[in-house]
This record gives sequence, C-alpha cells and structure tokens, in this order.
Amino acid sequence: MAQNQPKTASLDPVWDRIKADAEAAVAAEPLIGGMAHATVLHHKSFETALAYRMAFKLSSSEMSGQLLREIAEEAYASEPELGKAARADIVAVFERDPACHSLLQPLLYFKGFQAVQAYRVGHRLWEQGRKDLAYFIQARVSEIFGIDIHPNARIGRGLMIDHAHSIVIGETAVVGDNVSMLHSVTLGGTGKEDDDRHPKIGDGVLIGAGAKVLGNIRIGDCSRIAAGSVVLKEVPPCKTVAGVPAEIVGEAGCAQPSLTMDQILNGCAG
Repeated sequence: MAQNQPKTASLDPVWDRIKADAEAAVAAEPLIGGMAHATVLHHKSFETALAYRMAFKLSSSEMSGQLLREIAEEAYASEPELGKAARADIVAVFERDPACHSLLQPLLYFKGFQAVQAYRVGHRLWEQGRKDLAYFIQARVSEIFGIDIHPNARIGRGLMIDHAHSIVIGETAVVGDNVSMLHSVTLGGTGKEDDDRHPKIGDGVLIGAGAKVLGNIRIGDCSRIAAGSVVLKEVPPCKTVAGVPAEIVGEAGCAQPSLTMDQILNGCAG
C-alpha cells in the first residue's frame, strides 16, 4: 500500500461522531468533563470505550473494574462482531428513541444499551465455555440495570430497548435484527421444560411495554405486539396482535414496525 493511500479501513463514523458529541457536551457542561474524558476521549476505539464503561458500571468488591475491563477488551479483540453489533445498537437507539439526541447519550446514560453490550460480552464468554463468568456478568447486569438476559440467548444487531426496566430474556430465546422493545417485556417459558422453551423473535418486530411472549413460539418478521399483551401462540409475519391472550387484530401497517415505533393499533405511517 502506498504511504499516501487513504486507509479507508480505519474509518469509523460512529466512533468519530461519539467523540465529537463528547467534545460538544463538555463545552456545554464542563462539569461532565471528567466522565466524558474517562469514558470517551481517552480511548482510541469504540470497543475500548465500551469495555471501560462496562467495567465501571459492573465492578464490585467481588470483581474489580480492571479485571472486568480486561475480560471485555479480550472479548472485543477476539470477536469483531461484538463491535459491529454495538454500533448497530447505538445507531438504533439514536434513530428510534425520541429522547436520544446524540450518539454519546446511550453510552453514558441509557441502561438498555449498556445492558445489551454487557450481555454480548457475556454471550461471548458463554460460547467459549466460560459459563461461570458469563453468569456473573448476567447477575451484575440484573442487579445494576434491572434487566435479566440469559447469556445463552441469541440477539441480533440493531436492538433498541426503550426505558429498559424489568426486561427478561430467557435462555433459549432468539431475537432477530432491528428489533425494538419497551420496558417490562418478558420473553419467557411456560413451565419447567429444560429444552428449547423460549420465543423466537423475527427481524423488525416491535414489542410494546409490558408484553409477555411465552413458550417456544415464532413471532414473524415485521410484526407488532401491543402493550400488555400475553402471546401464547405463533404470530405470522407483518401482523399486529393484542390482548390476553393475544389475537391478530390487523396488519402491521408498515414495512418495519420496529423502526417507526408506532404503537397505535390502527396502523403506522410509512
């Protein structure tokens, strides 16, 4: 490679935007300078910033922040997909949450984003057979953020969890790409089964606040689950379900409900 040839592989627009947002935030409010520098501006990559933030939030007398940081940095170094998924997640939050006004905010303040990134590290550890360490991270995420995601669950890119309080995602659950869910959602089982017993959520699905999806059932791509619904049977693609137990009440109303975030039952724009 010629010395003056652009190194396009090193371009990282998400990380560049986060750093610019951090500099602007410090200029507007100098009192957050220490946090912004420690979390963002002192780091060379998004991955090392994520590792630092996770370690800072989850450290305890049982496991130091330095050790957790090393664990997370090793996970990011050994599995590039973690960083790609984190970028998709943070952009999803910025684009879908009207309360999010910069890419910096999820990294610093939004427990849904932070919890999902910690889950992703825990899932990597689980895949490596380091299950006790994965369970430790799951437990700390539950204690600190009030979100319980089993490290064996499989979650795609571009997940946005709005408000994020009391989220439960079970051991054999699968969540597709570009899914949005609100607080108090449960992806759970229906009893004491010890096999594949949790929901399979398709791509582009919107799950409203307080919805419960129970059992090894498929929720079709680009469907909508209304707030407070209890879903006990399969949902076809591109449908809206509501009620206890949930029934189909109409079409989804748009190509990807998770992107529009429209929870009104008469359809969504786009």
